[in-house]
Amino acid sequence: MPPDPLLMRLTSAFAEVPGIEAIVLGGSRARGSARPASDYDIGLYFTAAVPLDTDRLLAAARAIADNPAATSVTPIGEWGPWIVGGAWLSVEGHKVDLLYRDADAVKAAMDSCQAGIVTMDYQPGHPHGFCSAIWMGEIAYCQALHDPRALIAGLKSIAQPYPRPLRDALIRRFQWEVLFSIENAELAITRGEQAHVAGCIYRSLACTAQVLFALNERYLINEKGGLQEAAHLPLTIPRLVEQAKRAWQLLGKGDLVSACGALREIDRKLLRLTQSSGKQP
Repeated sequence: MPPDPLLMRLTSAFAEVPGIEAIVLGGSRARGSARPASDYDIGLYFTAAVPLDTDRLLAAARAIADNPAATSVTPIGEWGPWIVGGAWLSVEGHKVDLLYRDADAVKAAMDSCQAGIVTMDYQPGHPHGFCSAIWMGEIAYCQALHDPRALIAGLKSIAQPYPRPLRDALIRRFQWEVLFSIENAELAITRGEQAHVAGCIYRSLACTAQVLFALNERYLINEKGGLQEAAHLPLTIPRLVEQAKRAWQLLGKGDLVSACGALREIDRKLLRLTQSSGKQP
């Protein structure tokens, strides 16, 4: 595949910003599943020893942005401990997301994941929460654009091959919650709390996706589209997307009991799949 001129331009613009240790391409473009209108997700890695110079980053961003006057970058930590900060740009008519990553924090989280320790945290933009294993997936699937000291190469050695303790931990963490969320939804039906039922349905399906990705030893890096992607994995539930869609349709019609029943069928199939695969933790 020929080099992407926009990626070359972005890399050149940010590589000399003080504090940037590595630049990577992430998201669908790194995984080869992008559409023409897909965003460019650019990860900017820094270390605690040499903090990112956000003033210089702002100057570099404004130098290439379609609308320099409207361009801004956040301080480190502005978006929380997981999505640390960044910027939203338009460059040559393309949406470009800059995402800060503290390499020390990333490595610590990856070491924990490798040992089978995962966390879930509240995070805007992630309705189910931010799973620490996302950072494993980001590193595993990203393409290094600028990595002069092999920072990304070193982190990739942690993410690949997929660690068995992580797979087991994710299954333990999320499989029980599939049914637990359904049962909570059924309790809410008696109180007429449709919004709570909808939230429980979402959690149940999000947990289903987590278990399927873990069974297949694949990293789930974004819950957006995760269920659809899980439906095409080697170990999966037949007609998963159609069954999930039916649950949402029943919810929309106000048939909350049947919606939960459709989810119970998904849960039964997931349990059988886990048992038959011989991959229960």
